[in-house]
Amino acid sequence: MTQTPSPFSDGPDYLQRLNPEQRTAIETTDGPLLVLAGAGTGKTRVLTTRFAHILLSGRARPNQILAVTFTNKAAREMRERVGALLGTPVEGLWLGTFHALCARMLRRHAEYVGLTSGFTILDTDDQLRLLKQVMEPYRIDTKRWPPQGILGVIQRWKDRGLTPARVTPAEDSDFAGGKCRAIYTDYQTRLAQLNACDFGDLMLHMTEIMRTRPDVLSQYHRFFRYILVDEYQDTNTIQYLWLRLLAQREGQPANICCVGDDDQSIYSWRGAEVENILRFERDFPGAAVVRLERNYRSTVQILGAASGLIAHNDGRLGKTLRPGRDDATGEKVRVVSVWDSDDEARMVGEEIERARAGGHSLSEIAILVRAGFQTRAFEERLITLGIPYRVVGGLRFYERAEIRDALAYMRVLNQPADDLAFERIINVPRRGIGAAAMQKFHLAARERQMPLAAAVMDMIARGELKGRAREQMTALMSCLARGRDALPREGQVVVVETLLEESGYIDMWKADTSPEAPGRLDNLKELVRALADFESLAGFLEHVALVMENEENAGAERASIMTLHGAKGLEFDTVFLPGWEEGVFPSQRTLDEGGLKGLEEERRLAYVGITRARHRAIISHAANRRIYGNWQSAIPSRFIDELPSEHVTLTGAAAQARQRGHGHVPVFASAFPVMARRPRVTDVADGGATTPERGIAVGTRVFHQKFGYGTVSSKDGNRLEVAFEKAGLKRVLDTFIEKTS
Repeated sequence: MTQTPSPFSDGPDYLQRLNPEQRTAIETTDGPLLVLAGAGTGKTRVLTTRFAHILLSGRARPNQILAVTFTNKAAREMRERVGALLGTPVEGLWLGTFHALCARMLRRHAEYVGLTSGFTILDTDDQLRLLKQVMEPYRIDTKRWPPQGILGVIQRWKDRGLTPARVTPAEDSDFAGGKCRAIYTDYQTRLAQLNACDFGDLMLHMTEIMRTRPDVLSQYHRFFRYILVDEYQDTNTIQYLWLRLLAQREGQPANICCVGDDDQSIYSWRGAEVENILRFERDFPGAAVVRLERNYRSTVQILGAASGLIAHNDGRLGKTLRPGRDDATGEKVRVVSVWDSDDEARMVGEEIERARAGGHSLSEIAILVRAGFQTRAFEERLITLGIPYRVVGGLRFYERAEIRDALAYMRVLNQPADDLAFERIINVPRRGIGAAAMQKFHLAARERQMPLAAAVMDMIARGELKGRAREQMTALMSCLARGRDALPREGQVVVVETLLEESGYIDMWKADTSPEAPGRLDNLKELVRALADFESLAGFLEHVALVMENEENAGAERASIMTLHGAKGLEFDTVFLPGWEEGVFPSQRTLDEGGLKGLEEERRLAYVGITRARHRAIISHAANRRIYGNWQSAIPSRFIDELPSEHVTLTGAAAQARQRGHGHVPVFASAFPVMARRPRVTDVADGGATTPERGIAVGTRVFHQKFGYGTVSSKDGNRLEVAFEKAGLKRVLDTFIEKTS
């Protein structure tokens, strides 16, 4: 391993602007190099400057460098920055995403996998249509195993570098009745017949060619003298295999430089393997490792909190971020304990209002949630306050497809004559109603001068519907009728939950194996939960209509709401991190499915969230959240317990639990001593609690730490309505008040 000297005594201008670690990463040009670049340490600058340095020092020509990024945006940015450093646009670069580079290579060698150079790359719709054709002879129950799910299995096999011949019977499992491997084989055969490939084939084919054709591999070994890889911690198995084949040249140094951060590997759900970066030194013996630890984004307090948290992970290479600026002391990270999820949304809204009034730009404020379903409460609060916002990387809560579907079911339940809503749900999930059948339904409705749903009922009664269509439509109409009958007795929460279950809509998403399906189910749970806040189904639907009517001013500054996954690579002056409770964050699903590995990835996600903040980070957790119609006590996230106390300020109930001493914030174990590990549930429908009440009657004078003195005006189990002297009427739990008389 050698560190080549700069071509100038003190180095050229573009090197003099770097810190010592950055400069080492750029000037260490021979042999394998891993650059561990912490959040905000100038990763992109190092990568692009290294690219330019190799060219300017004459070590390679532009077409002898392979530079790999994860997004087209990153590729464009690198191209522009390299051009700016060189003072001229650079042509002939092998610079792009994994798939773009493999597509370019595959055009040269398509004949080795039975294609011609003019092959077509199918989009998702074309893939699904083709897969459905392939599935027909297998007589798969598509309700139980939808084509989207089978396509997801095939794509995961491709991401792991598995051709049909490499899929073992054990990996085939029971999905699609154990026929997935056979379907995969036929699907690949059909693609070849069409001279086509899907997105996953681009890397799979090229990796297979290099595995089996040494002449092709040696050609690329001669082509590329240097390989640069961005975001190495996010590589999946097939990307890792492709890079290793290209980098490991027999008898020659592997001039591969991988830049990444093992502490920010958060995409295992889409195939990323953090082990790829952890074993770099084993894959490339003698590799140099340079740690970039000077953060130019965040304050001392934010970096201290983030570093203390991530230090609890065992599966990491290790580094500690420190500020790269002299003016980076800043305020401590705030941990705010609130009484319930409604209070949390109010707290965040008030903080944003206060910041806005003080001249803080809304575009520099972000609310980062663990899961998409959490956005609803914040969206509604910001709308109420008139604060412009945007949901980054996704739709607003009520604009999501699964929410619109569920709302359509509710609209038909509430108003049978709502033809638009009925038309949306009639074949969701699939009930064998095609375009021809829909045309008949519309014609019958016009001729008989009745709503669409009534016309369908009339056709059923007259025996005009036959076979599966009759069976499915009879079941749907009966389901809706039972719901309307039960609505006055059982209330909208129970009825809507039952309707979505009995209609098959929930089962449709349960059968979907795509990574998005669990999130969609969570969104539906949150939607049903929101119903409990309204006296009637009609009142809720009216509220939603008004919320959706709210127009955003595209030109105005807006606060951002996004998931923690979507926030990676971004930064804001102020960041809110709500929902830090066990089961929410860390996610219970991730813990159940991933065990210790899952917990460590959740902790990396928390680290990513904190390090998005430049000046202020505000973490919050609620003592209670409502699940459907029930209030459930919540335990503070273990991550709060792991934050170093010297970098954290506690407010709310957590402040009471602070113990003397050093090390960490003792919230997880003792902030809410009244809470057992098993959550306590209060049944809103019955008005009673499953735990003994504290004997606080209407008219009792009480004290609340946040709201002060007040008098109990009404009670519902352990949930009280208190008229406070200064704060006005508030809903609180009896656990958090003390009697004064």
